Amino acid sequence: MATKVEIIIDNLDTPDAFETALPDVLDKARALPGLRRLESSRVWPKEDGTPTPAFRTLDLYFDGYDEASAATASPEGGAFFGAVIEATGGKITGLFLDVEIS
Repeated sequence: MATKVEIIIDNLDTPDAFETALPDVLDKARALPGLRRLESSRVWPKEDGTPTPAFRTLDLYFDGYDEASAATASPEGGAFFGAVIEATGGKITGLFLDVEIS
């Protein structure tokens, strides 16, 4: 079954700095072995002006758990997660998800 690694990026103090780093982060994600699909999404602002629950998500799709696990443990995975942590100051939540419907 397909596996998605979802990185939820919390609201950042300097979101413009992350946006500047984003092309490099995405290049590093594309280098992950076994990556089938990559999505980057920005959370829409709330109409009432209150803070959003998060800033952005990165979704990495793999054929299965073993492939996702191997990719994140690879040198390319280290480079990707290092870039994400540096660009966000560690303000992330990472999830391994079993994709049930696609």
